[in-house]
Amino acid sequence: MTLTPIQSRVGSVALLLVLLAAWELASRAAGLSALVLPAPSAVGRSLWTGLASGYLWPHILATAMELLAGLAIGCAIGFASGVLMAESSVLQGLLKPYIVVSQVIPKLALMPLFIVWFGFGMTSTVVITALICFFPLMENTVTALQQVDPQRLELFRMLGASRRQTLLRLKLPSGLPAILAGLRVAVVLALVGAVVGEFIGASKGLGALIIASQGMMDTPLMFAVLVVIAALGLALYRATLSLERWLLAPYTQTP
Repeated sequence: MTLTPIQSRVGSVALLLVLLAAWELASRAAGLSALVLPAPSAVGRSLWTGLASGYLWPHILATAMELLAGLAIGCAIGFASGVLMAESSVLQGLLKPYIVVSQVIPKLALMPLFIVWFGFGMTSTVVITALICFFPLMENTVTALQQVDPQRLELFRMLGASRRQTLLRLKLPSGLPAILAGLRVAVVLALVGAVVGEFIGASKGLGALIIASQGMMDTPLMFAVLVVIAALGLALYRATLSLERWLLAPYTQTP
């Protein structure tokens, strides 16, 4: 049985409502304190109060700016370095070990250094966001450009295509789906990087607000912030899917 897109969305919404209702009933029946596990109604009230009063908006704006800046920088560096390494085995051999080392080190452990180097605020968070999200796009770009159909590559060589023409007219169009898959992963990780960076290196933002709500023992507010983070990530992911459909449309249209 195959569901249509509308049926899938309706089913997802229905499942969410069922889970929220079960959570609400279980929370009321168990008599759990809001400090331990607030009911969805308490989270909803906290979320509405924060949005209506304007308390959450500066934090949302700060995280969104850090997220977009880090994503843009990280993806630009990731894509460029991926193309360069795919085109030059020498560069790949020289740079790949250092790039891998930069990814295996926990980013949260680097945050104190970033604060010393870049200061306490937006710059440090943007740097850690870029560092986290550039690797998926770089890795997918390298893989996509190196897995071009050998027969098509040989055809371009027989036709006398230059290296630049081969890259722009064969390798990039052929590898675009894999490159965009790396972009989707980068988008998700960018939000994680922005929030994690705010845990230590920011006084404003959704990550900083989570730490503040923990200090105030305001668990409903903490859950409300998590809802906002999820909504922000989902919106950005959906925007990435729309961009992917737009970029791939010329290659998927049937004559």
